[in-house]
Amino acid sequence: MLLWLARWAENTEFFTYIRASAYTYPVILSLHMVALALFGAMILLTDLRLLGLAMRSCSVSDLVDQLRLPKRIGFVFAATCGILLLGSKAEDYYYNTFFRIKLTLFMLVIVHALVFRRSVYNRAAEVDRDPHTLGRARLAAVLSLVLWVGIFSAGRGIGFVLAPGGLHYGVP
Repeated sequence: MLLWLARWAENTEFFTYIRASAYTYPVILSLHMVALALFGAMILLTDLRLLGLAMRSCSVSDLVDQLRLPKRIGFVFAATCGILLLGSKAEDYYYNTFFRIKLTLFMLVIVHALVFRRSVYNRAAEVDRDPHTLGRARLAAVLSLVLWVGIFSAGRGIGFVLAPGGLHYGVP
């Protein structure tokens, strides 16, 4: 069923155009990388602040509150570009082990958000005052770093796996 859906999606006129264009696919890929770099930097800043390793002069709540909207925008932009890339080569990604790892890690990020949103991210003001909350915040930060580094690494690995039939990703 999923393979059928992947083949159908990549053969639509829209995704065929993206894949076949000399400029569209590389531009979307470049925008995806830029969005990931900016989004990743904001995640890294937040996690390092929660761990007490960076920006100690800024309160945790100020940093979390100030980066919340830009992180959301960056995530939506990166995800949109990612979906466009996925749709244009959906069957190749279906077979790609790194892509499957990336999706699994994304599911774990969702679990992470569900577990820590209420107790850490939405109560960031307490992290600076309460040692119990600080411990939980540090755990959230470490898990976040591990998951996102895994996602970025798996995403990078996607381009180095040969598709069935020997075609290499990134080559139109």
